[in-house]
Amino acid sequence: MTSNVSQSYPYSSETGAERAAAVAAVVATHAGLEATLAAAALPPEAPANPPDAGDRWWTYHHAGCGGIFHVAGFARDQHAVVVVCDRCAGTALR
Repeated sequence: MTSNVSQSYPYSSETGAERAAAVAAVVATHAGLEATLAAAALPPEAPANPPDAGDRWWTYHHAGCGGIFHVAGFARDQHAVVVVCDRCAGTALR
C-alpha cells in the first residue's frame, strides 16, 4: 500500500475561480512548474470541457506537507486529473 492512500479522497471543493487563482499563485512562485504542468496536463478549460458558472472542483489534502492539492488540469496520458499542492508545489494524479 502506498503512502498517498489518504490523499485519494476529496477533502473539500472550490469554485472554478478559486481553483484557477490557487493554481496561478503556486505557478507564479515556483520556477519551472508551469512547464511541468503544461507537459503533464491539458487545461481544465480545454474546449472539450468548457467551464460552467456552477462548476465546483474537488480539493485534496496533501498529507506529506499539510497543504491542499488543487486541480491543475486533465492528464494527457491517463484518465485522471493532475493536481498541484499550494504549499510545496508537488504534483500528483487523482
